[in-house]
Amino acid sequence: MDDERYSRELDVAVRVVHLVCCMCRKVQEGLVSSGNEHVKSKDDDSPVTIADWSVQAAVSWVLSEYFGSQNVSVVAEEDVETLSNADSAGLLGAVVSTVNECLAEAPKFGLKRPDKPLGNSLVIKAIGRCNSGGGPAGRHWVLDPVDGTLGFVRGDQYAIALALIEDGQVSLGVLGCPNYPMRKEWLNYHHKHYQSKGCVMYARAGSGKAWMQPLIHGDEKLEWPNSAKLIQVSSIGDPALATLCESVQKTNTNHSFTAGLALTVGIRKPPLRIYSMVKYAAIARGDAEIFMKFARAGYKEKIWDHAAGVLIVKEAGGVITDAGGHPLDFSKGVYLEGLDRGIIACCGSQLHDKIISAIFASRDSSKL
Repeated sequence: MDDERYSRELDVAVRVVHLVCCMCRKVQEGLVSSGNEHVKSKDDDSPVTIADWSVQAAVSWVLSEYFGSQNVSVVAEEDVETLSNADSAGLLGAVVSTVNECLAEAPKFGLKRPDKPLGNSLVIKAIGRCNSGGGPAGRHWVLDPVDGTLGFVRGDQYAIALALIEDGQVSLGVLGCPNYPMRKEWLNYHHKHYQSKGCVMYARAGSGKAWMQPLIHGDEKLEWPNSAKLIQVSSIGDPALATLCESVQKTNTNHSFTAGLALTVGIRKPPLRIYSMVKYAAIARGDAEIFMKFARAGYKEKIWDHAAGVLIVKEAGGVITDAGGHPLDFSKGVYLEGLDRGIIACCGSQLHDKIISAIFASRDSSKL
């Protein structure tokens, strides 16, 4: 990479996301073939797997090695409470084994590996280190180890998202999408039928550029620039030609309001429902034009679910605000505080302005 600001951070971030994507593919294959023995439920009934904890541990270890554990603040989704329970010895053992298998392959991705395998306490420490609350000052890494865990468990789409926030502003974003097709037309089929799949997208704030690299496979090594190519949002401005992305799950999004709004704006195509932040990848690469999410009452959006994807879409030429047209604020801690009703991501201002106008004209939007 070049000598511009954050070049070292972005280089390490891209490489570690490649590394953990490789690990996640193996874990997902095992889950799909052997069942859900190592799938647990969190307090909100959402699933968590050995991949969630293993990614968090591996990324935490790598960031600490390169930037110093005293200098690294990480805001991340998972905690160590479940793994620390006495009856979770088997689960912890599986996580530790997965982390060590992952880090053993680090040199293939141009990264350091541990001098010796990490023990239980070091893995627990690496996961537990990711307990920052973020905020308006300082530098904070933001990690969603497996975004879309339900998709992951079901053998479908998921993402690994890593971003760097400095003084409340997202400075870089990396999004790993292990099952995302390299060609748009394959989106209509299940990923197991894709001839070529898996990519890492990344961007640096203010560069006006977003990039995509294919995942490496088998014994390949990550050799920079790894066939990186620029990606750009779609140029479509006509709602009748636009593709709308939305969440698969109905638990934390209002599909009925989105459907009514789409009809009002003039969107005619059926929605493309995708698990996880892969929706942002679809917008950034020009595979879809609109992503709308209106959370149900009481649900608060978390920064790790959006930071990396939002920056990549913006640098690829897209427009993202809340439903009131305001920029998303990542400076308030773990949550996107002050969010006005929902999130609108579009390939350009023409579609974005039409959607914002329709929201203001809608009576139902005041009920969100």
